[in-house]
Amino acid sequence: MPLQVRQRLPAATRRTLQTFKWPLQPLPYLLLLPSLALIFMIEFYPFINGISFSLHRGTLLGTGAFVGVGNYLRLFNSPSFYNSLWFSFIFAFFNVLISYLLGLALALFLNLDFPGRGFCRVALLIPWIVPAVVSIVSWKWLIADRGGLVNIMLGSFGIGPIYFLSESGWAMVAVIVIKIWRSFPFMMLSLLAALQVIDRTLYEAGKIDGASPWQLFRHITMPHLKNISIVQAILMIIWSINDFETPFLLTQGGPANATENLILLSYRYTFGRNDVGLGSAVAILTLIVLMVLSTLMMRQQGKSV
Repeated sequence: MPLQVRQRLPAATRRTLQTFKWPLQPLPYLLLLPSLALIFMIEFYPFINGISFSLHRGTLLGTGAFVGVGNYLRLFNSPSFYNSLWFSFIFAFFNVLISYLLGLALALFLNLDFPGRGFCRVALLIPWIVPAVVSIVSWKWLIADRGGLVNIMLGSFGIGPIYFLSESGWAMVAVIVIKIWRSFPFMMLSLLAALQVIDRTLYEAGKIDGASPWQLFRHITMPHLKNISIVQAILMIIWSINDFETPFLLTQGGPANATENLILLSYRYTFGRNDVGLGSAVAILTLIVLMVLSTLMMRQQGKSV
């Protein structure tokens, strides 16, 4: 407000204006602008662009004609989409379940006091530390249909060969097992950290009251692990459904698309068939599926608080 106008106001009004504090200070928002602009460029713009592509019949060279929900209708009439959706759920379910059980068992073991505990903790993190390309290619060499070390060892016992990468059933098992091998250290490390903050006096009080080891585990350990377990499950579901490198490097979605998940299907439509609209539609539907699953599990976590 100009000084001349302010001087004409009553004294009480001038005092009120002097003591009034504006609820919004512009400086913090101005300082945030560069970061917000960067986030918009790398997060929101590609997302909005992806939605736009999913509504057009485009290629890698152009957006193409507007088709509305035509790409989504094409997907809902495609057996490949349902096959990929089914495999994505199977892949995520077994990876989360077995990785969690294996990680929990190892976390309980590593929480004990025994010689060499530090070495075991580091050694069990190797599958998680090794780069994905290195570990997956190494596994592919080990389970190769002919000349793989696993089949050579089975042949020495008169078994095989087992075509781990050429038969649909075995290929699904191989992809899931290798994903579990890469995932369980994350579960183990997170659960071990949660176990170490549980108050030991709770176990001592339970033992004094005559509780069995199973009762201690059920009524003390698991309630303290519930929230971190739900967070782990959400993250692992997202990482599993979005996992591109494991099925691509092992089988490239084969044989007969048996190990093709939604992300690999989106890649095949976009770069294999040059149908960016259909590939973007798969990606958007994958996002919706992940948002629904994450919301349901976060609600479950809220109920447990």
